[in-house]
Amino acid sequence: MKKNAFYAQSGGVTAVINASACGVIQTAKNTDLIDKVYAGHNGIIGALREELIDTSLESDATIAALKHTPSGAFGSCRYKLKSVEENRAEYERLIEVFKAHNIGYFFYNGGGDSADTCLKVSQVSEQMGFPIQAVHIPKTVDNDLPVTDNCPGFGSVAKYIAVSTREASFDVASMCESSTKVFIVEVMGRHAGWIAAAGGLAADEDNDIPLIILFPEITFDQQAFLALVQAKVDKHGYVSVVVSEGVKTPDGKFLSDTGLTDAFGHAQLGGCAQEIASIIRSELGLKYHYAIADYLQRAARHLASKSDVDQAYAVGKAAVEAAVEGKSGIMMTIDRLSSDPYEWKIGETPLEGVANVEKMMPAEFISEDGFGITQACRDYLLPLIAGEDYPEYENGMPKYARIKGELVEKKLSTDFDI
Repeated sequence: MKKNAFYAQSGGVTAVINASACGVIQTAKNTDLIDKVYAGHNGIIGALREELIDTSLESDATIAALKHTPSGAFGSCRYKLKSVEENRAEYERLIEVFKAHNIGYFFYNGGGDSADTCLKVSQVSEQMGFPIQAVHIPKTVDNDLPVTDNCPGFGSVAKYIAVSTREASFDVASMCESSTKVFIVEVMGRHAGWIAAAGGLAADEDNDIPLIILFPEITFDQQAFLALVQAKVDKHGYVSVVVSEGVKTPDGKFLSDTGLTDAFGHAQLGGCAQEIASIIRSELGLKYHYAIADYLQRAARHLASKSDVDQAYAVGKAAVEAAVEGKSGIMMTIDRLSSDPYEWKIGETPLEGVANVEKMMPAEFISEDGFGITQACRDYLLPLIAGEDYPEYENGMPKYARIKGELVEKKLSTDFDI
């Protein structure tokens, strides 16, 4: 008997998360075991509130256009389910909603916290007598999920940061004689420096750009950093600095800790570039400019990596195929077969080894002085930013999909407060 599927987006969105949604919806439409795909309005919150978007009411053209549309078309959230012991009511509510709408498949598209949620749903639904085929679809610009070679969303951010760093460096180089000496760009990356590392691709054998990278994995050494800044300015006339938001001081504190936390309990970071600029001004007296890439880096669909788009769609498609085969409690993975030429395939891994596990930059990817990337890192990164997949343009602007987002009629008599 056919069952419906529930798909939801979680955490910070990306330039290609909707490509995964497209992969799920289009693949589900062509299987004999899935009737409709309901999308959670604002992630798992949509399931708890019984706010389910009926994707069958969207046109085929709109669903196809999701592959070229950034952000989370159905709404995302930062909401982590507690353990069953802490809040059993949440799980009872989920199963109640799934039963009411004949949902037998659960696809959660996100990072480490959503992997944890997906694992819990897989386990608890069995315990509650209404088993759900729960499959996690990887997504995170931070590229910090274990097992998978890389994470959909990362390749496009890496491309944006590499290109932006090169372009800004050209700008600074042209003005450094009488103006700015130091350009600083702050990128995302709480504990893992993958995005910062991508800034290292701005320089190559044809582009002798002086770069310094500050990684979360390397404790910030102020004196060594300042000495390197001055040395590069003396040699080249300028320097570009790529700093991860998660850089820590020797006492273990985030350089940019705001003192606030998000819904997952993570420290809210921001302003690291300003801190670095302040240090350069007070200690070296050099003129600087800084930029914070922030949402721009993860929303830049106009500069998405084709590798990233293809892989994002592929993991969504594979998740449905795995679920209808009866698999559950797994995450789809991207397995690298070769870097040159770049070849990959889709695999899978149990969620027990993924949930709440972070993959940091390996030591062999960071230069010996701690301020740059190695050739091994470059070989890893370059295939992930390869290729262009431009959206359609109209009147000089990218043409993105906008869903109607019609909600299914509620069947339960009670609402649920979160």
